[in-house]
Amino acid sequence: MHRHGYGICLAIAVLLSHLLNCIAELNDSTLQFHQYSHQLLNNSISSSSTTNLWPSSHPDKDLELTVGAAANAASDVSKSDDRYAAMLACSSVIYGLAEVANASNTSPICLTQLQHLQRGILSKQPWAMKVLDASGSKPSGFVFGQNYWLGSREACNMVQQPVAITLSKNFERIMNHGLMTQQSPFDIDYRVIYLRHNSPWQVEIKLMSEQIIHIGLCLPTACQSSEIKQLAMDYVAGSFTDNDIFEMQPEVLYMKDLKLRDVFYDRLSFKLVVGSVLITCAFMLCAQQISVAKQLPSEENEDGAGLAPVESEIWRAMHSLLKWHPLQSFVSCYDVASNWRRIFATRESKSSEIPLLNGLRSVCAVLILVFHVMWFMYFTVHNKTVLLSYAEQIVFQYVATAPLLVDVFFTISGFLQTYNFMRNVKQMEAVRQNDLVANIKLFGKLLFHRYLRLGPLYLIIMGSVDLVFAYLGDTSVYHINDRFDELCSQHWWRNLLFIQNLFPFKDMCVNWTWSTACDMQFFLFANLILFLYAKRPKWAQYVAVASLLASIILSYVLGLYYKYEFSFDTIYATGTQLYISPVVRVMPYIVGCIAAWCLLECRLQDKIRERKSRNFWHSSLLVFFVSMHSTFKRDLGSLLTVSLYVLGRFFFSISICWMIVGSATGRGVWWSRLLEARCFQHLNRVSYAVYLLNPLVISIIYSLTTASTHTDPPMLFVVSCGFTIIIYLISIIFSMAFELPYSNLSNLLLRKPKTT
Repeated sequence: MHRHGYGICLAIAVLLSHLLNCIAELNDSTLQFHQYSHQLLNNSISSSSTTNLWPSSHPDKDLELTVGAAANAASDVSKSDDRYAAMLACSSVIYGLAEVANASNTSPICLTQLQHLQRGILSKQPWAMKVLDASGSKPSGFVFGQNYWLGSREACNMVQQPVAITLSKNFERIMNHGLMTQQSPFDIDYRVIYLRHNSPWQVEIKLMSEQIIHIGLCLPTACQSSEIKQLAMDYVAGSFTDNDIFEMQPEVLYMKDLKLRDVFYDRLSFKLVVGSVLITCAFMLCAQQISVAKQLPSEENEDGAGLAPVESEIWRAMHSLLKWHPLQSFVSCYDVASNWRRIFATRESKSSEIPLLNGLRSVCAVLILVFHVMWFMYFTVHNKTVLLSYAEQIVFQYVATAPLLVDVFFTISGFLQTYNFMRNVKQMEAVRQNDLVANIKLFGKLLFHRYLRLGPLYLIIMGSVDLVFAYLGDTSVYHINDRFDELCSQHWWRNLLFIQNLFPFKDMCVNWTWSTACDMQFFLFANLILFLYAKRPKWAQYVAVASLLASIILSYVLGLYYKYEFSFDTIYATGTQLYISPVVRVMPYIVGCIAAWCLLECRLQDKIRERKSRNFWHSSLLVFFVSMHSTFKRDLGSLLTVSLYVLGRFFFSISICWMIVGSATGRGVWWSRLLEARCFQHLNRVSYAVYLLNPLVISIIYSLTTASTHTDPPMLFVVSCGFTIIIYLISIIFSMAFELPYSNLSNLLLRKPKTT
């Protein structure tokens, strides 16, 4: 028993001795021998080799076996790296750029950091994996417009700083914790390269810059933009093209570092906009001071009691200056409280007013806003073809044909211009009695007041557009197709004179203001005819009818000549010749003028019975709906398309005129009463600001996003509602600051008594 026990103890001792020797050998081994031993323990080599695990009497043979295993393991690692490198060169743009970098196309520090990044990716270091993941690569959806390979700007920023997320240590996680903490060994920033592709495998719609590929890259800051551009040119000419099944044939255009340049603050528009805002705020403060001073007792008003000496002196100087009545009257136009009450005031309509106009303008302004939401979304969505396919569905026709609603504004403007002019008996008589010089002065006076009412808000938005697009051109990840900052710097004088629509659409500064220019030109044209009507009524009637017929005929001729169709590419291509042409767009304005003349001179509405009047109301609504859906079938022949375009707009304008005339005479039906609701009085007062501001606000918000969006109907609905609320609130501010004060000033000048 004792000998048996001693034998067991001796066996255990020998086993422990051998185990300690194995552990010592394992701790002293290299990384290659670790791998070799791991293979032995997992029986991954032949059983004959496993017999040599223990010490042998042939050390040279053992050494040869160890070195050979290490070489094989290193060879396996090298093959794995080569496989990863080949895969990354095909799929990752940033790895491809690092691969083509050499001493001839990059600086030494840039080359060193790119090689460091390349090694970090192959060795799967957390910071390098974050750089790889944050950089753009080829996504799916290219056929239908996915040209945004933007990666993640936020993820790139997190390469240099720990991720600001608090995670509990109570849970096991399979992630590499270096993703949260490891930072890059050198500075990294986010940049975007822009390529123009020529692939036959993407749907080409011919709407502006749809063939621009955006590639976001997380790159070493030490690499200059010129170096990155050269690397991109070498890359797209090499491995990118070799692995490109879509035959893109890309051409490198430019790149952006998304940093605002210092010249931004030197722009004239920056100084003018900031100066205008400061002056407006100063006038508002002065107006508020006048309002407060009127409510104070005369003693406090004069002495400035309760103020510090310096403040008292400033107050006395300001108060004495504002005592000058002309200046006081001018500054009072900027009174915030008064303008606030005016913009939100609602009341019962007078018999001389046309309440339906408030509803028509408000509804049309909102529908045009929603159209602009879809239009400017086109530049940031990665399924452009799908977006346009929605626009051709019957459900979206109210949005897709919203540009037709501009004719509603032209019809209303023409009607009101004639209606107000002819009802002003005193002015009509003055025109009859005046000689040519006096009528020229009166004409200039009317033009001045028109410019005073429309100009300030229009000009401040023009300056804001120039400033905003200069900012977006530097900082937005998107290619900005319409560089209004460049166009406005060259062609600002066209907008100042309201003649920008007489030039090509692509060269327009703030191109959505073409209708404002048309409206000003039509105002001048209508006043000429009305002045002629006061002198020679028959001649004016002939000129008006001849102008209407000329517009219809020229619209036909131009439409047939340019083979006009309802397809979006044709509408865009013929924008200069048809869409913004004053000769084509004047037709609804003339129809509105004729309708106002018929209402005042012929009294046609009084001759129509109540039942027929109701039929006309419902017929006008039917014409409105048919016109809005007339583009549902977009592949008609040229003759039929042009006929629908010209005659459809003509009857559409007539239907709008009937609604206006009916409301002016107090008649209507249930749906017209909805448009006469008092809430539309407020919305109508901000409709001009909404119309001018909505493309600017929409462009800003879309351009400041860092990733493209996928469009679908629910998202369109939510986005449209959000934009409507945002633009409405901003329009109130702009209207109170840059529209109502000058409307007040115009009224003040018109009330001013003549001095001899």
